[in-house]
Amino acid sequence: MTSTVTAAAVSKNFGAYQDAAVREPLIITKNGRPRTVLIAYEDYLRLRRRERQVELTSALDADELAAVEKSTMDPGLDHLNAELTKDKNAAG
Repeated sequence: MTSTVTAAAVSKNFGAYQDAAVREPLIITKNGRPRTVLIAYEDYLRLRRRERQVELTSALDADELAAVEKSTMDPGLDHLNAELTKDKNAAG
């Protein structure tokens, strides 16, 4: 479960909210609207590891597209396929 708190409350008692964010993400609002999220450092690292850079295939020239089409996955990286299905609903 995620808690929500105002920016003013966080400002007045940052230490307590920092401790709370280690247990669960903390949504910080400003003027009644969500503005930022305070999360545990470990959660931040996990999110960074999952970060992907995406480019449109339309931006590739014919040689680059052909190279992608004939490429194969190194068998030692098969475990990465599990990431495609793991937590797929978490982002939505």
